Parts: sequence; C-alpha cells; structure tokens
Amino acid sequence: MNQQKDRIRSKIIGHSPALLEAIQKLERAAGRHHLPIVLLGETGTGKELAAKLIHAITRPNEPFVPINCGAISKELMMSECFGHVKGAFTGAIRDRRGVFEQAHGGVLFLDEIGEMPLDLQVKLLRVLQDREIQRVGSEKTICVDVRIVAATNKDLKGMVKKGTFREDLYFRLKGLTVTLPPLRERGNDVLLLADHFLKSIDEDKCFSLKSMQLLRLYQWPGNIRELENVIVAAEATADCREIEVDHLLDLLESDGLLAGVTPTNTATYDIDYSYSSLGDSP
Repeated sequence: MNQQKDRIRSKIIGHSPALLEAIQKLERAAGRHHLPIVLLGETGTGKELAAKLIHAITRPNEPFVPINCGAISKELMMSECFGHVKGAFTGAIRDRRGVFEQAHGGVLFLDEIGEMPLDLQVKLLRVLQDREIQRVGSEKTICVDVRIVAATNKDLKGMVKKGTFREDLYFRLKGLTVTLPPLRERGNDVLLLADHFLKSIDEDKCFSLKSMQLLRLYQWPGNIRELENVIVAAEATADCREIEVDHLLDLLESDGLLAGVTPTNTATYDIDYSYSSLGDSP
C-alpha cells in the first residue's frame, strides 16, 4: 500500500466530475514513469498538490523538490537550477548543488515554467534530452535522473507564437498535460472545501444557508487559495457560531463577480445543505 499516495489524495477534497476527471488523467499520466508532465490551470487550483500526488505515485521514497521559476531573478536562476562551483562568480564561496542534483532520483516541480528565461529553457531542453547537467563555472557533466513536473497558468502555445517560450521545449513537454479545473466549474466542491477550511479552525462553527448560497454564487478568481483565505478571515471576524453573508461580502472581489448580490438577494442552487454530506472526498 502506498501510504504517501493515500495521504496526498486525502488532501484533494471534492466530488465534482471535473475534478475526478482531472485526477484520473493525472494518475494515468503519472504511470508514464519517465516522461515530463505539464499541469495547466489558473492560479490557486492546486497544481503543487497535484505534483506531490505524481511524486507519491511514481517516486514516493525519493526527493520532491519544488522551485518557483517566477520568484527567482534571472541572474540567480541558472545557479538555482544547476548549482555552481566555488569561485564561479562573486559570492560563490563554496560548491553548491542545484535543484536538479537535489531532486536526483525523484521529482523536480518547476512551478510557473512560463516565467523561465529563454536561455534557461535551452538548458532545460538539453537536460530532458541528455539527462546531464553542468554546474555554473564547471566543465564536468553530472548525470541526473529526474522526473520533471512543470506547471503554469499561462498559455504556452500563445507564448510560442510570441517567441517568449521555445517551440522545441513546448513540444517536448506537451505530450502529457493535465488541466486542473477552476473552482467555479466544480459545483458543490466549493462548500466541501469551505467546510473543510472552517472545521480545521473551529469544529463548532458552520455556515448559514444564505452564506452557503453566496459561496456557490461567487466566481472565485483566486480559486482554492482565495477560498481558504476568505474562510480564515471570515472565521476570525465572526463573533457568533454561524458564518453569515455579512462576514463574507467585504472579503470578496466585486469586479463583476457579485453584481446585484446583497445579504437578502442570493441565488438558489440545488445543494444538499446537510453538513453530514460535507465530508472528505472518497
């Protein structure tokens, strides 16, 4: 039994067909043990958790190393990825392993790969082809066995047309792609997740009927990450057992997403409001 897979899978909460279809595709893609996988989806849809599931399925006893390609300067990115040797540049006071070496045998998660500089894209393509790297400042090649999982919320195909993403790397990566659905397409999963986040803070608190309707009506442009932040903030400001609409409205973006919604004017959905139904996903 793969306990790590079961643990990660239990964190993916939801019953919607859109989510279950994505998970099935993810598990099938993970079975192709050496091929890279690209995770597509809007910000906050759970791409890193999906990458951890791939790791748990394919290489659970080996490292999982994440790196955010958009959070590191272009000047440091080469060293972060491939490492460097002492004296390679000012400040390189010792040899350092990059994330490819750190992830040897396991999974390297390249988040926001659409932000990767073009010159680094060339080197990534070579790693995928040759399974070898060179530290910055060294001529020695190092063999690496790494499963690449990349993620982006950008249109890579459109970036290829604009010349901001290499076409050869795009075709090398695109064979196994999985799109994670936005929260607005996951139906009552919004309520399952909201209840999960609330109960993780205070098991005695719940949502009123109107607030549940509002949670379903809202479009969640920030997806799961936004939902969690809203629930945490609403719980902190609510001085009663029930989370009401008033506790939520000021926390939600209003740009066309809550037009005409007031505490007494919310949409009606076919929802099972019994909290006994709001359990963990199967």
